[in-house]
Amino acid sequence: MIKKIALCIVFVFMFMGTAFGELRVVVTLPWIGSLVNEIGKYRVHLDVIVKATQDPHFVEAKPSMILAVRKADVLMYNGLDLEIGYLPVLIESSRNQKIQSGMAGNVDCSRYVKVIDHPDKVDRSMGDVHPFGNPHYHFSPKNIERVAAGITEVLSRLDTGNADFFRKNMAVFSSKLHGKESAWKAKHFHGKKVIAYHKLFEYLAADFGLTISGYVEPKPGIPPSVAYIGRLIEKMKEERIHTVITTSLYPRKEVDFIADKTGARVIVLPHDVGSMPEIVDWFTLMDTVLTRLQ
Repeated sequence: MIKKIALCIVFVFMFMGTAFGELRVVVTLPWIGSLVNEIGKYRVHLDVIVKATQDPHFVEAKPSMILAVRKADVLMYNGLDLEIGYLPVLIESSRNQKIQSGMAGNVDCSRYVKVIDHPDKVDRSMGDVHPFGNPHYHFSPKNIERVAAGITEVLSRLDTGNADFFRKNMAVFSSKLHGKESAWKAKHFHGKKVIAYHKLFEYLAADFGLTISGYVEPKPGIPPSVAYIGRLIEKMKEERIHTVITTSLYPRKEVDFIADKTGARVIVLPHDVGSMPEIVDWFTLMDTVLTRLQ
C-alpha cells in the first residue's frame, strides 16, 4: 500500500511539472527562438543554443549545449540537415528520452515547410549541397506562418493547460504577419536582379519576385577562383546587374572587388534575429531585409 501511494505521488508531481511549471524549450537558431517567444511568451523557458554571430553551417557541439538539451522538454530545430554537424551529437549525448528522434519533444521545423531546391543527385563535386533541399526557409513569410502554427500545436499538446493561451498568441501573430505582408508586397521587387554570395535568399526571392542571377560562390561553400570572378563580372556587365547581396558571415574581399569593377551596390543583409542590433525578432528581421533591398 505504501509503495502504491508513493508511486501515485511521483506521478502527480510528474504531471504537475508540466501542468504548473514552464515548458523548457531549447531551440537551435535565434529565429526559431523568436517564434517560440511570440507563441509561448512567459509560459515557456527558452534556451537558444546558437548565437546570431555564428554561421549555422559550421557550429560545433559544446558541453553547455549538451546540458541545455539534457534539461529540455522540447527541442526545436531548423532541419534539412542544416544542424547535421552538431545536433545528432547533442541529442545522443543528452540521454534525454523526451527529445530523441520520433518523440513528441523532437521537433524538426522543416516538416511544416514547402521546401524548394531539391537536388536530383548529390555528390562532392557539387559543393556543400543540402540533399533534402534548401534549409533557409526563414525568409519566407508563408513558411514562417506554417512553422509558427506547428510550434503552437506542439506547445499546446505538451502543455494542455496553456493551450488556449498559445493559440490566442498564434492568432495575434498571424494577424500581425498578414498586415506586414501587405506592406512588404508593396515594395515591388519583381524584375530586380541581384548577385548573391550564397544560396541563402532563395525563399525570399520566391516569395517577393526577386531574381537571383548568380552567386559569388561558384558552388555552395566553395571559394571562387580568379577566373570565376572574372566571368561573373562580365555577366553582371552584360546583364546590367547592379546589386550584390551578402551577409556579415561571408568574406568581403571578392564582393568588394566585384563592386569596384562593376560599380555595383553591395547590400549587407541580416541573416538571423540578433545579427544586427536593431533586429530583435523575426518581424524586424524581415523589415530590415526588405528595406535594405530597396
